Amino acid sequence: MANMREIRTRMKSIQDTMKITNAMYLISSSKVKQAKKKLEKTLPYFEALNSTIGDIMQHMPETENIYINSNGKDTFNDRSKRRLYIIITADKGLAGAYNHNIFKISDEYLNKGDNNTLFVIGQMGRKYFKKTGRMVDVTFHYTAQNPSIYRARDITESVIELYINHHIDEVYIIYTKMINSTAAEPDVLKILPLDRSDFEYGENDYIEFNTFLPSPAAVFNNLVPNYVKGIIYSALVEAYSSEHNARMMAMEASTESAKDMLKELSLMYNRARQAAITQEITEIVGGAKCLNRKSV
Repeated sequence: MANMREIRTRMKSIQDTMKITNAMYLISSSKVKQAKKKLEKTLPYFEALNSTIGDIMQHMPETENIYINSNGKDTFNDRSKRRLYIIITADKGLAGAYNHNIFKISDEYLNKGDNNTLFVIGQMGRKYFKKTGRMVDVTFHYTAQNPSIYRARDITESVIELYINHHIDEVYIIYTKMINSTAAEPDVLKILPLDRSDFEYGENDYIEFNTFLPSPAAVFNNLVPNYVKGIIYSALVEAYSSEHNARMMAMEASTESAKDMLKELSLMYNRARQAAITQEITEIVGGAKCLNRKSV
């Protein structure tokens, strides 16, 4: 059994660690709430943008456009396609399986093609792809911890430039999607080209036919970059929320484990203390008996 000094040292170390994990839990909890409010404020604008793009597509059902997919939805059987992947990871760990899940699904999709371009967000992603030997084409520093519409615009400008100049054929974003307040999962979303089936109206949907000047195609070409920016911004905020949600759960589990360890160590300490007291009493009684024998 460890002596009391060793047990006290371990208990002090665990208590210090528990203070850190509890503080990280509170910080992540606050950041999750802020991120959700930020996303809620911008959702109406991007939903209206999405609806407008759907309306425009109704005006030009047969028109070919650089932003519209005309080759079918599933193109992963063509390994020669030049695909750009925007991969969103965290800048640090201590978030459970958050980063691992992104790396796993990223490798799965990257292995489907031979001409991949990587836009990586997050320090953990940069380290991982460097370690695995994949070349990262562009990195966006500080974006994972500070998602904003301005950073989304910078990413969008780089993506659109490559796309309209025919350097890439398809654009995907790999991020962690919030399912509910306690669950999240990695997701792959195709950004460009747009699939008409994603904007088709249902039988009961109200279709509003408007007049677009100078033409539906001109308005469409102007709106698509804003649409892409909205998708990227939403993914950045959702990934940010998911990261801190995962960190909250990891830190909560760590704090509970620390409490269990402290209970066990406290029991060990009390046993060691009791054994030490018993040993001292035994020694005193033994010494008293020896003195009595000598006096007789």
